[in-house]
Formats: sequence, C-alpha cells, structure tokens
Amino acid sequence: MAKPDNRADNVAHLQEHLENTEANLQEAEDYLDEHSSELTADEKQVIEAKNERRKKSMDSFAAEAADEAQQ
Repeated sequence: MAKPDNRADNVAHLQEHLENTEANLQEAEDYLDEHSSELTADEKQVIEAKNERRKKSMDSFAAEAADEAQQ
C-alpha cells in the first residue's frame, strides 16, 4: 500500500537542504581560498562549477520553500 502524501514538513526539509547546500558552498569556497595554489586549473574549475550548481540549487530550494509555505 502506498504511503499517503504528507507535505506538512516540506518547508522544513527544503530549509534543511538549503542550509546544507549553503554550508557545502562555503566549505568549498574556504577550501579554494586556502589551497588554490596547490590545485590545478582543472581542479579549481570543477569546484567552481559545482559551486555554481549549488547556487542554482539554493535559489530553487528557496523558491520551492516559499511556494510550499503559501499552501
């Protein structure tokens, strides 16, 4: 039997995802600041690209949380 669709805690889950993604972004930026001289250009590019994807995800999480909060 399928579980009922319970969306009561969606906003909390989305906020948690947003906070975790923001923490990962900050950790990666700190890593780049501290170790950029030790990284190859490709390694830097991979981290920077991942951070760009994280920023887009954060925007999506925030928008979805706002939508869920209005319902």
